[in-house]
Amino acid sequence: MNTGTECSTDGGGTAARSEADRVYARITRRLVPLLFLCYLAAFVNRNNIGLAKLQMQGALGFTDAVYGVAASAFFVGILLFELPSNLMLRRVGVRRTLLRIMVLWGLVAAATMFVRTPAQFYTLRFLLGAFEAGFFPGVVVYLTFWFPAERRAKVIALFMTAAAAAGLVTGPVSGWVLNSMGGVAGLGGWQWLMLLEGVPSVVLGVLAYRVLPEGPEQARWLSPDERRIVQQALGAPEGPHAAGHPLRAALREPCVYLLGFTTFSLGCATNLLIFWLPSIIEATGVTNLQHVGLYVVIPNLTGTIAMVWYGRRSDRRRERHVHFIVAVGAGIAGLCTMAVSHGALPGVMAGAIVATCGIASAYPVLWAIATRLLPRDAAAAGVALISSMGAASGVSSALFGAIRVRAGSLDPALYLVALALVAVVLLFACVIRPKAVEAALINQELRS
Repeated sequence: MNTGTECSTDGGGTAARSEADRVYARITRRLVPLLFLCYLAAFVNRNNIGLAKLQMQGALGFTDAVYGVAASAFFVGILLFELPSNLMLRRVGVRRTLLRIMVLWGLVAAATMFVRTPAQFYTLRFLLGAFEAGFFPGVVVYLTFWFPAERRAKVIALFMTAAAAAGLVTGPVSGWVLNSMGGVAGLGGWQWLMLLEGVPSVVLGVLAYRVLPEGPEQARWLSPDERRIVQQALGAPEGPHAAGHPLRAALREPCVYLLGFTTFSLGCATNLLIFWLPSIIEATGVTNLQHVGLYVVIPNLTGTIAMVWYGRRSDRRRERHVHFIVAVGAGIAGLCTMAVSHGALPGVMAGAIVATCGIASAYPVLWAIATRLLPRDAAAAGVALISSMGAASGVSSALFGAIRVRAGSLDPALYLVALALVAVVLLFACVIRPKAVEAALINQELRS
């Protein structure tokens, strides 16, 4: 009898793995497209001022310094409200949290069309950040209710492609609105941009409330056997109402602070590429806003493709550490290439493509590492704390504006951010060792 059992083990294991793959493909199709659209709306609303700035400066007289402070105000709002919002998710559930977040941020995004003074601009950007707070870490924690550690890099990459894909919208679409809608109904092109890109968030928030289940147990489209497969893959029942003291548990984890510094540095690079790339391209001599928008699309498109491919590769190889270091290294190389180009469009674009691919590819691997290292009772608060530290990078936008005013270019900012990313590489090479990272995956697989 024992011999028969041993002989059937490989075939049974392969069949079970195949069935699990089928179940998770179905879960991915059910959850990720809507979450992708929600995150796309978030990034469009937060980033559309990168192009709108080029028109708002002439219409309202806002300087680069005003724009930098407004961009930073958004991240101050996220920083202050990220953790409370994510802890609230554990009590009220995912559906209500997304409804609150998306409806409020959509209304504030649309209201930006009424801005007339710097103070109003700062206030609405702060409120946009405050209302969006908790969205990204909440979704990351939500995905841990469904996906075990060894499947997370791919699904997080698919979700996070929205951040890069947002450039595909804010580039050509925003450029067209700015060029074509000015004067319609007495509104400026930048005002139409805020209105047309804010309303969809409200609609998506209502849709998420109606469509998304709180967890596998509430998914009517999963059979009892499929729910059992998910729970076995996770290793233990897991959901939005887990017991424990999540904040205390998270604060005791050293990796929270190390990963927080990492997200802060990556966030500085992301802010530079998102908020200031249109201005960098314009400084090369491209003056047509629609052309600027089209140039912005190129690094975002390549970054989207790289992110999905790299997350899939990391899952397939069951390796995170080297993947992360290589991605950050590409980001450093790209930023330095932009700086040494000194305003030459080919060099700027080549550097932007490499930097965007590297930074975009690093994020899903990083969050796969984070959700693997954090114990389950600390996951919600830990992810929120790490994300909040990343949100603190928003203050860099004000610094970048001041640098541009004083130096006349953003080259010093490019070098400064590249230096911060060098520190991240050293951190992962010397402190966050690969054996500790990979041991967490082995433990997860043993529990499964």
